[in-house]
Amino acid sequence: MRWDQGRADIDRMLADAELQRVPPSRDQADSLIAQARVHLASAASICGQDPPGAYALVYDAARKALTAVLENQGLRPTTRGGHLAAYHAVRAQLDPPLGKTLRPFDRMRRQRHDAEYPPVSAPPLTAEDVREDIPKATEILSLSARILDQMSPY
Repeated sequence: MRWDQGRADIDRMLADAELQRVPPSRDQADSLIAQARVHLASAASICGQDPPGAYALVYDAARKALTAVLENQGLRPTTRGGHLAAYHAVRAQLDPPLGKTLRPFDRMRRQRHDAEYPPVSAPPLTAEDVREDIPKATEILSLSARILDQMSPY
């Protein structure tokens, strides 16, 4: 069965070299899902001692979960497309109805960037910031794992 929602967006992203075709791989998708689960557990355990490091793990968990969906379809973000390509490609295919679950990713991406390259006036990232976004990343991970069987190769 062919997945049609978001097809025009994916075709444009392929034409613009934001995504590339790769062999569809459920094994690679499952590996990314497993890595994401470990990242979330690690983030929860270190957020008190290393909030920026823990936040990077939370963000990476969400990013890997989105990338897993694409790998399963035979798609991969390119250097040109970067992390946003994974978000835009999955969101194009799943929003609606699942946009509410996916939307926190872009804010998390910006927050992770500010943690890595903090603006002078920015308050430091806290353990509470990490704890607030672990459930959001967990939802993205759960959604991604749940839909792998429903998303056909592109």
